Amino acid sequence: MNDQTQNAPAPGETIEIDRIVDMIPHRYPFLMIDRVVDVRKDESAVGIKNVTINEQYFQGHFPGHPVMPGVLIVEAMAQTAGVLVVHTLGPSAEGKLVYFMGIDEARFRKPVGPGDQLRILVTKDRSRGMVWRFQGVATVDGQRVAEATFSAMIRDR
Repeated sequence: MNDQTQNAPAPGETIEIDRIVDMIPHRYPFLMIDRVVDVRKDESAVGIKNVTINEQYFQGHFPGHPVMPGVLIVEAMAQTAGVLVVHTLGPSAEGKLVYFMGIDEARFRKPVGPGDQLRILVTKDRSRGMVWRFQGVATVDGQRVAEATFSAMIRDR
């Protein structure tokens, strides 16, 4: 083993879809993540979204040239962040609603379409009480397709 391997952080936890639906209230057709991997409590998580032609929004966005709407990529970032928050706060936070408070510096660099796998890295910037701020970066095949900074508030239903 070299020094880099010895100092590399261990991979974080993986959260599968059956657990995700316990943690956040989103449901089909608005559940935008399929799995969350490399979850590091109170730090970061990577959401996975397997984009398929069966997504309802492709019927109208755009016929003959399907593109995942950028706002839904940002929503996938927020849902990944929601799973990270619940994982950090524990079972008492399960099923609570997460409301956007702000989306800043959103950039969309490449279109995302059927067959792509979005990898959405969200990193906690800070939290104060029930208000959290995150950096989000979405990639496909290692290439950045979108990024945003966003804040959200966790609330009871």
